[in-house]
Amino acid sequence: MHKAAQGVHAPEASLWRALGDVSPLCLAVLPWGILCGSLGLQMGFSALQTQAMSLLVFAGAVQLSGTMMVGNAAGLPAVLGSTLVISARHLLYGAHFRQYITPLPLKWRLGLGFLLTDEMYALSTAHTSKQGRFSKHYALYTGAAFYIGWNLATLAGILAGSQLKALEAIGLDFAIAATFIALTVPSIKTRPVLLCALASGVSMLLFTYYHLPNALIFATGVGMVAGLMAESLPTRRAAT
Repeated sequence: MHKAAQGVHAPEASLWRALGDVSPLCLAVLPWGILCGSLGLQMGFSALQTQAMSLLVFAGAVQLSGTMMVGNAAGLPAVLGSTLVISARHLLYGAHFRQYITPLPLKWRLGLGFLLTDEMYALSTAHTSKQGRFSKHYALYTGAAFYIGWNLATLAGILAGSQLKALEAIGLDFAIAATFIALTVPSIKTRPVLLCALASGVSMLLFTYYHLPNALIFATGVGMVAGLMAESLPTRRAAT
């Protein structure tokens, strides 16, 4: 009887835990969503089209780049190529989550796949590590809460963008960097991860300063190489 009662209350406990964990990220990403909403109007999208981007695409960086590229009459191959590069990290997220969601019914796999974002992945991975098991309810609640928050932020941007001009000039795009910093820093617990983050960040600054094409891709490669080299050092020393 105790186990049955515990099972009944597990999803409810996951709900409140998930809401508590994801709420700060929803607040942090609010300026980012507002920027996406206002930028869509400035680029010639209708309010319905701008909101549909958040409802159907649900990817902040892709929405920003895609909106600007379409607004500047970029070709379809360029838009798709940019989207692929920006979203490539989700292939790694999906590969990691596969071990947990493969046994789940199709509706769960589709739902969690659609809601998979940097924020949901980071929170769910931390929760799995802490609890020792993967919780589909926790992943669903964090993803769904962030989805609702993102769309409300986009709606706020649409409403504000119709009244105010040049919202991007007040620095709302800094929310992008702030959100990723908040997600990345807690995961830096070992020397290889630290060196990977530092190498990626420094090389990205240098590549951007010198206007190197595809700077993000090259900086990612530098960080991966640095992390792998740092991870192999203890093994080499032990062998020596």
